Amino acid sequence: MTLTPLVYWAQRHEEIYLRVELTDAQNIDVLVHENVLKFQALGRGAKGQHNYEFSLEFLLPVKTEVSHKSTQRQVNITVRKQQRGWWERLTVLERKPVFLVPDFDRWLDESDAEMEIQEKFLGFSWIFVNMTVRLFIFGQDSLYDTFHTISDVMFFCQTLASVEVLNAAFGVVRTGVIPTLIQVVGRNFVLFIIFGSLEEMHHRPVVFFVFYLWSAIEIFRYPFYILGCFNTEWKTLTWLRYSVWIPLYPLGVLAEAVAVVQSIPIFDQTKLYSIPLPKAIGTSINFSYVLHVYLVLMFLGLFINFRHLYKQRKRRFRTKKRKAQ
Repeated sequence: MTLTPLVYWAQRHEEIYLRVELTDAQNIDVLVHENVLKFQALGRGAKGQHNYEFSLEFLLPVKTEVSHKSTQRQVNITVRKQQRGWWERLTVLERKPVFLVPDFDRWLDESDAEMEIQEKFLGFSWIFVNMTVRLFIFGQDSLYDTFHTISDVMFFCQTLASVEVLNAAFGVVRTGVIPTLIQVVGRNFVLFIIFGSLEEMHHRPVVFFVFYLWSAIEIFRYPFYILGCFNTEWKTLTWLRYSVWIPLYPLGVLAEAVAVVQSIPIFDQTKLYSIPLPKAIGTSINFSYVLHVYLVLMFLGLFINFRHLYKQRKRRFRTKKRKAQ
């Protein structure tokens, strides 16, 4: 009689994790062939010290390279998917050949990412709706007090957005690391250094346009990610997510550039963040020099991100056309 061990499983967009409950496992043999994983080992399981084995036919294609690591209490197996994506179940058969248990600890990172995305969506939605309502009620007057009414929520959203770089690096969110880093660093520089450090900038209309354009982009992007976490798609939202950035992203960068240009005389006057030099030289390096360099880097980043987003859009809708055919 074949003995099967207790197996926990979990997944991320690129990998599948199996945890086999065998103590002091020996003679471990793990093989993936024709999309079927076969496992054999000698160890102590639910039926005592015996040979245990099982096989799994995966729902979708996986790579033949498989890695495993044995500890005193268990055997950890990692299998890589052929294509990124979220599987609705692990195996082809509804009736599993082995007793599989979802490993919720493995999904903790995914759940945290979903919660983080939802919080940012709520934050940016509140910003967009609040600014829109205030614009209709107060007209042009609302342009001059945007920082005092919106900045706290924007600080929260952009601080939380910093985690996006880690999410991209670890594959939690399907996007590039460099474009995400450019956007997050660029926005936080404008928000914390330009707006946050200079009271003279708080009442300027450029704050309104920067915040409004940022939130207008995010209210389409984050719902798309939320639906993706549940393996669901709404075609209209997908089109908006891959299209609204075409006018909004360059306008957002242009508004950020205007804010930087307007802040340069203020930094020159206040000497804020200036670097003092020795008395023999008798001067200091103004922070405005850094801002001039940053303006050049800003438009270089615009080119990199615009090309990245265009490739994403082209790849997305090209794939959709192929599926339709």
